[in-house]
Order: sequence, then structure tokens, then C-alpha cells
Amino acid sequence: MARKVEEIEKEIQQLSPDQLRQFRAWYEKFDSDKWDEQIERDAQSGKLDEIAIQALQDHKAQKTRKL
Repeated sequence: MARKVEEIEKEIQQLSPDQLRQFRAWYEKFDSDKWDEQIERDAQSGKLDEIAIQALQDHKAQKTRKL
């Protein structure tokens, strides 16, 4: 895997400014989509339940503030 990453890094370094801009846009969307998928899996599996309960308790106890 490390070798593959090194190869990808070298390829990225050789991109033109326009290609690099396109790559950044693609990767930003790719990374955002992966993050959203992980949050969704965590929410469905119950991993976020305790955090949500604590946040609601803090809000009811007026330990929160408006953003």
C-alpha cells in the first residue's frame, strides 16, 4: 500500500496547475462524501447516541450557547 501511495504522490506532483485544480475539486467532493457516509453509518449503528443524549442534557441544563 505504501508503494501505491508513493506512486500516487509522484503522479500528483506532475499535474499541471489546471489538472491539480481539477484533482482538488474531485478529492474535496470524494472526501466529503466519504465523511458523510461514515457519519451516517455511525448514526445508524448508535455510536452517536450517547453524544446526542449528552448534548440534549447540556442544552436543557442551559450549558449551551447560541452560535
